[in-house]
Amino acid sequence: MATFESEESQSMRWVRIDLDADDCHTERNALNHLKKNVTMHVPLPSLQACWVSLFSDESIIRPRYEGTGRVYLDSSFGGYPIFTITHPDRWILDTHCFWASDGKVTLHIHREPVLTALFARQGLLWYKTALSGDGQVVLKVDGPVEEVTLDNDRLVRDCPYVVAHTEGITLRRLRPARSLWSTWLAGQQRTYSYEGTGRLLLCTVPYWRCPIELENIGSLAGI
Repeated sequence: MATFESEESQSMRWVRIDLDADDCHTERNALNHLKKNVTMHVPLPSLQACWVSLFSDESIIRPRYEGTGRVYLDSSFGGYPIFTITHPDRWILDTHCFWASDGKVTLHIHREPVLTALFARQGLLWYKTALSGDGQVVLKVDGPVEEVTLDNDRLVRDCPYVVAHTEGITLRRLRPARSLWSTWLAGQQRTYSYEGTGRLLLCTVPYWRCPIELENIGSLAGI
């Protein structure tokens, strides 16, 4: 299997991937540089993926690197947590959280229910990346992550803190209080409720320089 390591210097973080006659997948436009005998292949997207791309911000193109050598991905002030998935678990990632995975991990397309997508203001069709198989996965998030296990329970969050969860957990959008009056007084219009049995990965606190990076990107976009 491919080996993933998160490296850091000057508060910047990036991912190093070691390949020994292995392969891996990465997010589109994530490559920084590579060494030795490693080649990149870009599989043509399926008709389903092309259709999904019309309604989703998720990338449908995930380059594959194979051979023997090292692949370095782009750096940022955010975090790149690495975790392992095993069969038969199926993980569903939040939008824009996928960064890289072992070649033995299969990437799928997951669609949230229409009502959930509408209440979350994601339109009628809300597509996410889903993962299955055996291997390591790298996420791109704002800070460190922690794992939470639910056993026929629920977790309610206000902001997009849940970056991944197993398929046994369902997502609903609801009011934080029973009445509209209490919701208005609380100052929180809607919350996300994760219910069922399974595991979640939470990223509740960003690294301190990450908001600065996001602010600079927003300023450049406005030029």
